Amino acid sequence: MPLFGRPRNREPVRRDTKLGTFLGVFLPTILTILGVIMYLRLGWVVGQVGLDQTLLIVILANTLTLITSLSFSAIATNTRVGVGGAYYIISRSLGMEIGGAIGLPLFLSQTFSVTLYAFGLAESLRILWPEIPVPVAAFAVVLGVGGLAYRGAGLALRAQFPLMVLIALSLAALGIGAAGGERVEAAGPWEPGEPLGFWTVFAVFFPAVTGIMAGLGLSGDLRDPIKAIPRGAIAATLVGFAIYLAVPVVLARAATPEALQSDPLIWTRIAPLGIWLVLPGLWGAIFSSAVGSILGAPRTLQALALDGLVPRRLARTAGRRGEPIIGLSVALAIALAAVLLGDLNAVAPVVAMFFLTVYGMVNLVAALETLSGDPSWRPRLSVPWSVSLLGAFGCFAVMLLIHPLAAALAILIEAGLWVYIARKERQADWGDVRRGVYESLIRWSLVRLNQHPMTARNWRPHILVFVGNVEHRLDLIRFGTWFSQGRGVVTVCELIVGDILTETFESRERERRIARALHREGLIAFGEVDIVRDVISGITDVSQANGIAGLDSNTILLGWPDEIERIVQFLHVVRRLERLNKSVLIGRIQPGLIPRAGEERTIHIWWGGLQRNGDLMLLLAHLLTRNPEWRDSHVHVLSIASNEHMKTATESYLNQLLPEIRIEATIDVTIHPKDRSVRQIITEQSADADVVFLGLDPPEEEEKLTDYARRLEELGEPLRTVFYVKNCTLFVGELIETASAIAEEQEREREGETKAAETERARVSKV
Repeated sequence: MPLFGRPRNREPVRRDTKLGTFLGVFLPTILTILGVIMYLRLGWVVGQVGLDQTLLIVILANTLTLITSLSFSAIATNTRVGVGGAYYIISRSLGMEIGGAIGLPLFLSQTFSVTLYAFGLAESLRILWPEIPVPVAAFAVVLGVGGLAYRGAGLALRAQFPLMVLIALSLAALGIGAAGGERVEAAGPWEPGEPLGFWTVFAVFFPAVTGIMAGLGLSGDLRDPIKAIPRGAIAATLVGFAIYLAVPVVLARAATPEALQSDPLIWTRIAPLGIWLVLPGLWGAIFSSAVGSILGAPRTLQALALDGLVPRRLARTAGRRGEPIIGLSVALAIALAAVLLGDLNAVAPVVAMFFLTVYGMVNLVAALETLSGDPSWRPRLSVPWSVSLLGAFGCFAVMLLIHPLAAALAILIEAGLWVYIARKERQADWGDVRRGVYESLIRWSLVRLNQHPMTARNWRPHILVFVGNVEHRLDLIRFGTWFSQGRGVVTVCELIVGDILTETFESRERERRIARALHREGLIAFGEVDIVRDVISGITDVSQANGIAGLDSNTILLGWPDEIERIVQFLHVVRRLERLNKSVLIGRIQPGLIPRAGEERTIHIWWGGLQRNGDLMLLLAHLLTRNPEWRDSHVHVLSIASNEHMKTATESYLNQLLPEIRIEATIDVTIHPKDRSVRQIITEQSADADVVFLGLDPPEEEEKLTDYARRLEELGEPLRTVFYVKNCTLFVGELIETASAIAEEQEREREGETKAAETERARVSKV
């Protein structure tokens, strides 16, 4: 089912034309497994390392492929597998970015495989026709395979049935020849070459068993993919495993090691009527592998087109079976163009890397799905996560063992594609395993976080910002993220005053609008929308409810309103939130204040003696200066003393406190002149300051709140940006320890970076 509308020229696919388990999965899979390596290289493997090590190689290689078969079978029995096979599985589990990064190389490797098999078939034709031009023969093979595919997957797959008969005849002939004849000797003088290691020989053999997903590529053509894929794939893998265990034993009995190493076509010398029984099986195996690739490649491209990762017209289909005719044409054109290169030996290792990457990712998907604990993960075929994870690591290890450079190249290409697709910011409407994994990690962390009580040392500002409209309060939200400094959680809440039964609005759409605005401004915060009956109870209720398992908002950030009545309402909120041990910041912000790195800024903290708000103001100022935009700021701690004695005492206290908490600040204590008010002193000294922190202490008496609100407005009016701070944490007077702890942590980080840089310079100088 297309995600972005039905492609043109596509007729309904009738259920009775769909493929079953044998023809759609088992046959293409077993024919791809029993390929050219079995005929031309398995004898060489036995001759190189002996029967015992050959059997070990077969067991190791088939164990990896069997695990992969189990993994993608588990995925296939949990959900519908659509067009695209392996790409569909990966993209729906790990997201479109990773799926696209794997899907594009998968399509190219399937396409190039057609050319590789065509070259193999052309080379083998030289046995009967030594003068045949290999590129011309390969070109003709690609055209023949493409012609079959154009007639439809069903016809192409039915053409593979007689090819399976030819392969079975060649295997029977090999067994008869080994049972009834003498051991075959080397045909002529033979000089042993340099002995090859176990892993080198393993690398040569492993491509023989990498055809296990041939049937998965036809998932969109299957009558019942949930049943057909696991049954057909696992059966083909086990049959191939048994054959690969038997053939080395037969070859070791029928020929000497020298003959096995020196003659790639040793089968023709062992089997009766060898050249007439073996060569058709060899050609059938190569041709069937090419057919499997030419059928899978356009369907992978079709899936990429349906998801919008390549032009949509490539998903266009034709015929009553809905063949991806455009994708098939593109795949065939690429395969034919590759023939003109004359030799794809240099490309072959990279192609193999892409296949192995796909296998590894499928195993990783199965492991993550199981680990995530997602309720939707209910496969009929259950595989332990440890088994799938072992298969994933095994595939990646084999990549490095086969060809480290090609493995690195494949990973770099896929990483580049992932970055490109991720930057295009495509949105998919399906869920994936990543959310399940993140939720499992969050749950694990919250359970352990709840076991460790909160202290002043590990207190961090988790800020809840209340706004009427995000677009109008971006400056306030920006300060919230600066105060959290990447160490706390910032939540932005739009409040709507009304009745939830009568209010008509789309909460999801508004939350998406908030998310878009935050993303556009580069602000890391979470958005939510709440309907409340009035401002006072609404802020209080949402503040109580926000958070989970001890990770709740502890600091409420409000913007300065335009009306005195709203300021009074906020003061009522402050008194209520004080009972909940939630600190409150009310910010009056200069519009458009966005400092840049390198600009000198000034931050003023008005210290009210030993009052409870001072430690939180110090901590907020310290966190503000840790942001790149404020890193070159100068912090000034100012205070007003009633007499010389109080001035000396305040200066002594601050001079002792600031070095202990490792906050660099200038101290300025002024004796209160009799002819000037506190408001006048603050206005004169902080008029040019970029940010000013002032304490907030609403009176208990209701009748005094309005006068207090007017004084706050008069005090902040001449200043650029001012924050009124009410410290209501459980650790009043202790939060400056947090500032010290954060400063120590950052100092250790800087020391680590300095040591790393010195080590790198020393290494470079030695070179």
